[in-house]
Amino acid sequence: MKAHKAYYQRVDFVSNSMQGILQLCPCGSITKEIVDEEDTYDYFPGKRYFICKDFENDGLHYRQPWVIGVQEEVERLKLKVLRHENLLRECEALKEQIKMLVNRVSELEYLLLCNLNFPCIISSMKSLSSYSKL
Repeated sequence: MKAHKAYYQRVDFVSNSMQGILQLCPCGSITKEIVDEEDTYDYFPGKRYFICKDFENDGLHYRQPWVIGVQEEVERLKLKVLRHENLLRECEALKEQIKMLVNRVSELEYLLLCNLNFPCIISSMKSLSSYSKL
């Protein structure tokens, strides 16, 4: 009974793990792309599969239709591109905040120098304001 339960758990694991373009089978073999010759007609070249190199029809090896694997991989890549796009937007917002903070620090440094009895000239204030706009 325990052997049957363990077998069904392995089959369940294999069936639930087939997502995207598969590289390795749970048995350790690599997967390859094949064309099913039985479904070949003069107008239809046959179905394509990602299949385990050591495939046996016992439920413990991968055999996934090519279209499904590629479709899942495209969906995964779309989500990855969206995450990177959002990250770039956040980086642009942070760059603007950093520029504002650098300008504020330069203004505060200037005010500190003026308060330490250094000569403050109005013309230098104008040059500072033009410097902070950069």
